[in-house]
Amino acid sequence: MKYSLDILDWRAIAPGINDASQWVTWAAKNAALPVSDELAKSQRIPMMTARRMSPASRLAVEISLDIIDHHCVDMAIFTSRHGELERTYKILQSLAEGSDISPTDFSMSVHNTAAGWVTIAGKKVFPVTSLAAGEDSFQQGLLDAVAALNTCAQHVLFVDFDGTIPTAYTQNRPQLPAPYAVAFLLAKGKQLTFERLSGPDNNPLSMLPQSLQFLREWLNNKSAFRVDAATHHWQWTTLRDE
Repeated sequence: MKYSLDILDWRAIAPGINDASQWVTWAAKNAALPVSDELAKSQRIPMMTARRMSPASRLAVEISLDIIDHHCVDMAIFTSRHGELERTYKILQSLAEGSDISPTDFSMSVHNTAAGWVTIAGKKVFPVTSLAAGEDSFQQGLLDAVAALNTCAQHVLFVDFDGTIPTAYTQNRPQLPAPYAVAFLLAKGKQLTFERLSGPDNNPLSMLPQSLQFLREWLNNKSAFRVDAATHHWQWTTLRDE
């Protein structure tokens, strides 16, 4: 089955790469995720609030607020493969060591932390969904967005983000070198079409998360491209230049 949508606006952020022109340059170079120790100071989140957020959630909230400041949003969908895994690991460490658990870590350890912070910091009231579907989280979130656009929403804020994960979980898989967040303002339309295509088991995965795979190809104005998952891929076509 084919699904379609329009992208009205977008934002992306990672340490050391913030504005659209930098991302266009990154896409043209077909580069890996930028690696930098520089995490830019938030322009929209109060300092005390930002300090309580994990790096990935902070990036997700930052770009979400930027889009909300410029557009009307009917609902938001957040996807993240690992969510607040860093905080969860710290809680498990504390329990194993018999130490007190940080109240901040405990209260901020749920998967929908970033989604909740957007409505609080943005002082907005709209429905919010937070999804996780392994390496296929981005694409599964888009299916949810398409359903919303065809039933109850005109504009959907769609955000995919993730952070570095504790080394205890990276023995059998490559580590994400830096946190990132990508946000799109979606509307019903025919600008982009995608469909799931079956592939062989153990399909080799890209080193990039799905949202960055998509962003790279889309910014390179590809008329057709694919986004990989473990056992299948998603075929995309675009009509925006016609």
